Amino acid sequence: GRARCGGHRFEFRAVGSSQNVSMVNTVLCTIFADSFAQMSDAIEKGAKPIDVAAEALDKHWKVIFNGNNYSDEWPVEAEKRGLLRLDSGVEAMSKLAEPKNIALFERMKVLSEKEAKARTVVMYDHYTGSVEMEALTMVDMINQHIIPSVKNAELPDSMVSDLEKSVSAIKAGLAEVHHASDEKAKALKARVLRLETMEEARTVCDKIEEVVPADLWSLSTYKELLFLDSHQGAE
Repeated sequence: GRARCGGHRFEFRAVGSSQNVSMVNTVLCTIFADSFAQMSDAIEKGAKPIDVAAEALDKHWKVIFNGNNYSDEWPVEAEKRGLLRLDSGVEAMSKLAEPKNIALFERMKVLSEKEAKARTVVMYDHYTGSVEMEALTMVDMINQHIIPSVKNAELPDSMVSDLEKSVSAIKAGLAEVHHASDEKAKALKARVLRLETMEEARTVCDKIEEVVPADLWSLSTYKELLFLDSHQGAE
């Protein structure tokens, strides 16, 4: 998810399509509740509401950005402002069990330290498992479809060699995941496998798809997937 301020509203972008929103909402609501509690305590002790709000705005003004939140410049600007920058899900997962966040959950009676750490481990394990399934599927797709398509099209052997190297790299990445010391280490290895090794293999496959004749390409193309209705029932 991504926090974004637009006009007179403050919104949080959607989580990944396979992610349950309950934990995200639990974290957000805990943060809101803790902030409201701090403001309420100050007001109940005699502070003026407008002064409390103004102080909070002055203190946290650096989070407000009215430019393009999707630009490459914003993450750089965020770091200059001293804001936390997380570029992957694995990095975000690790924050759940940090001492200051555990203190927040315990203070608000939402999660105990044991529960927060357990949820973190489960998220690591779920991420690693998902990447493993994707990697194994990619290996099967290359071996069972792309390599045979290249051979049937009688394209240069170097293309087959490039694909075989990609398969070997993915398998090596999986081996590193399996031999990592704990769940976090496995997730970090899985992140490299998914966002680097598999992306490199994808680039190789995409270049080969460009030169394989359509009638010899056995995988569905983007056109077929996006316009499924026009291809269903076709001879």
